Amino acid sequence: MGVIDIFCKLKKKEKPQLSERLIKIKKELKKRAKKINQSAILSEGEKALIQKIKEETLFLNKNNVTRTKAYLDFYNRHPEMHWAFLGHMVSRNGGWNMTDLKGGFLSKLLTRKEAESFFSFLERGNWLIFQDAFPQFMLYEASIENGLSLFHLLPAFNVSIFMEVIWESFWRDQDLYMLTMALIINEQSYLEDRVLHNSSFKKKVFNTLEFKLQEFLSMNHILLPYSQNGKQRLAGQTLRHFESLHERILLGKRLYNVLFKNNKRFLMTVQWANAHPHTGSRKDYWPHFFHDVDEGIPGRILKSRIKACQIAPGSSRIYSPRLEYAWKNITHTCAEIGDWYKDWSVINYLIPLEEIIDGEIENDYCKTLERLELAVLTKKAISFRD
Repeated sequence: MGVIDIFCKLKKKEKPQLSERLIKIKKELKKRAKKINQSAILSEGEKALIQKIKEETLFLNKNNVTRTKAYLDFYNRHPEMHWAFLGHMVSRNGGWNMTDLKGGFLSKLLTRKEAESFFSFLERGNWLIFQDAFPQFMLYEASIENGLSLFHLLPAFNVSIFMEVIWESFWRDQDLYMLTMALIINEQSYLEDRVLHNSSFKKKVFNTLEFKLQEFLSMNHILLPYSQNGKQRLAGQTLRHFESLHERILLGKRLYNVLFKNNKRFLMTVQWANAHPHTGSRKDYWPHFFHDVDEGIPGRILKSRIKACQIAPGSSRIYSPRLEYAWKNITHTCAEIGDWYKDWSVINYLIPLEEIIDGEIENDYCKTLERLELAVLTKKAISFRD
């Protein structure tokens, strides 16, 4: 079901009320959609700025570690840009998912070819989001430095007209929540045709038993680590239906609430992120549980090591490699051209969530780890019998 279908139903039932600001955005979107795209005449300074941003984005987009660090560095320069920190934390999770494919559990459940297909899927999505979002941040930074809006340059980076309208609105009204929600909508919609509807990924990833197995095992937690009273804690959310654009957008909105509505926990999460550079290994947040060196002894009979989120005394920790040792950098083909924006009704996602979300996830995550270990032990037992 597409965004338009969802909101056709929503309008019939609830008829969400648009604020005055959203009504202005609706009118501007409808007006922009009718305009014929024309190449703007750019000054030499604007051309130089565009080239500089493209080169910097390409340089920082080498792999998950470099792009994840770039989000955090930008957020530290501009803490008003909430999406940059949200993007940093979600990108950390993307890196952990990548290294899981070579880690202590999934490497025993997937073939090498399957693991490579999953990595390509995760890496492509991570790369695409960065090459779309980071130029927007660079233009924002340049606009602040120059004291004037430079968002008319967004088409040079193939950014959606939806974000052109939103950035111009933000420059006038400084509605931070609206900007953050718009970036969530934009990035997930941007991925929809380029990754979720990609025929290769559909065949090699979404239609495989292993992808369904991952959903069954709930290997789709988004974890938000923080330190409290010297103890490593986890908040977060779980995505149940990855292939649903609607669900991914709602997940982004819920993650925003978990991160930013509890100011004390938010500050602890930022502090944790700055104190723990992203490596791709889950050791970053739970060194008592994971290790970036494989401590397992080849040939040893596998037995259960996990109970109540602890490793049994005398047992090796779960292997979780650093990204640099798990996967080589890959060269991407250029992003597919095209604007995802089709209908103004998508702005209904800009309306704030009313539900209260506590972000409790540790119990579910621990149960997931236990189920994964059980799956590995079961597969090993079957292979012994064969």
